[in-house]
Amino acid sequence: MIYVAQSQYLLLLLLIPLFFVAYKAYLNFKRRRIARFGDPEVVDKLMPAVSNGRGWLKVTFFSIAFLFFVIGLARVQMGARLKERQSKGVEIMIALDVSNSMLAEDYSPNRLERAKLAISRIVDKMQGDRIGLVIFAGESFIQLPITTDYVSAKVFLNSINTESVPIQGTDLADAIMMAAQSFSSQSGNSRAIIIISDGEDHEGDAVEAAKAVAEEGIRIYTIGVGSTAGQPITVNGSLLRDKEGNIVVTRLNEQILRDIASVGNGEYVKAGNSEFGLNPILEDIKRIDKQEFSSVVFEDFNEQYMYFFAIALFFFIIEMLIGDRKTSKNIFK
Repeated sequence: MIYVAQSQYLLLLLLIPLFFVAYKAYLNFKRRRIARFGDPEVVDKLMPAVSNGRGWLKVTFFSIAFLFFVIGLARVQMGARLKERQSKGVEIMIALDVSNSMLAEDYSPNRLERAKLAISRIVDKMQGDRIGLVIFAGESFIQLPITTDYVSAKVFLNSINTESVPIQGTDLADAIMMAAQSFSSQSGNSRAIIIISDGEDHEGDAVEAAKAVAEEGIRIYTIGVGSTAGQPITVNGSLLRDKEGNIVVTRLNEQILRDIASVGNGEYVKAGNSEFGLNPILEDIKRIDKQEFSSVVFEDFNEQYMYFFAIALFFFIIEMLIGDRKTSKNIFK
């Protein structure tokens, strides 16, 4: 496996074509200066030892050296071996509501973005626990399978929006069942589901689904997002309206979220702007018996930059040895 630790340095490779452009501009400038003294062809005959071809050769070798030097700066690494890593923790599936009602702006900037920010901050604090992500609206999808790759978790999280699920609505039951089926075979009873939603369930059998999942030893926690007073939904800068032209107002349904958490042996928390609710839930999850997990990962990345620097030095030395004048014994004639 090849890994580039400092990939931003690779942008310097865009300078290489400029070396040739700059040298061509220099030759044109030099030729205009010579033209002031007479016919350039006559001047060339008066200076037979000068070689413009050697200049192009020097630029070429300098560019090759620069290429390898930049690759060295980027710190190319190679995975030396696969290693089985042992960790101990809990498997947590987060089910995130991505229906249009999550665009309501009773949180800053809106419900969905505030939820994503809270999840991202929690991921930063995780150590040893596994995390997965299910997104749902009218149907559910596994956005991220259960993993300890927290970097990938944040990448997948950032890509979520209300268009991630094509069918609108809110099917909490389907989200609960999808999340329950997404745990690994190693999880045992160290499993928890966290549902983040405004609770506007359009199907009605979410509590029964939560009860069935809880019988398998999975705890279900819920976080209520939104205002019970109601908030209009802003889509593409305008308020969402129903078929009759009335402004659609979304309200937090706390009761169904409380019922799900109750039968799921978990806890319900209403999200706030400062404390979203994930922290107290995770504190409770930490008291669940932890399970040992094993995973196969690349370890012991070997640095390769010194080889690229050595090649770059070789070409730099060759470039410096190439003279500007022709000599009968020079190999770069």
